[in-house]
Amino acid sequence: MAMRRLSLQLVCLASLVCISVAGAQEAKIGYVDMKRLFSEAPQVQKVRDNLDREFRPRDEAVGADEQRLEQMEQELTENNGLSLSQRQTLELDIRNLRRSIQRRREDLAEEVRFRTTAETNALEETIALAVSEVAKAGGYDLILTSPVAFASDRLDITDDVLQWLASDATNPDQTP
Repeated sequence: MAMRRLSLQLVCLASLVCISVAGAQEAKIGYVDMKRLFSEAPQVQKVRDNLDREFRPRDEAVGADEQRLEQMEQELTENNGLSLSQRQTLELDIRNLRRSIQRRREDLAEEVRFRTTAETNALEETIALAVSEVAKAGGYDLILTSPVAFASDRLDITDDVLQWLASDATNPDQTP
């Protein structure tokens, strides 16, 4: 009884696969290279520029403190006639500055990660809309995104999506 049920299930499954394969031959399928979209889309470059502009001053300030720390450490190692009190004060200042730099670096890195994630999520929505609009306009039944094992150049609509994104970047109110 269990063997008959298994045989019947296999026959049904084989029939579904055959029907799916026959239907897929008529379907229009496209492929989008997501890695390329996330490196070449104008919106991505705009986000990178905005994040750089937002975080560069803080990064440069920490960098300046790191240079100051190096100078202080060099002064300590050269020991140019520092009294014991001066040496202890300098060591304390070095320790405090090192901690401050480490804490600020960690805070900055965390904030950059947070903002990058938020911006990436917004970009994913824009890219998904672009793929959807290009697929609808092109009459596609299925769009595959990377990574895939193989996709022929004939199926690749990445250039079309990039073109849509470029148009959207220049005229956001008049989406193509």
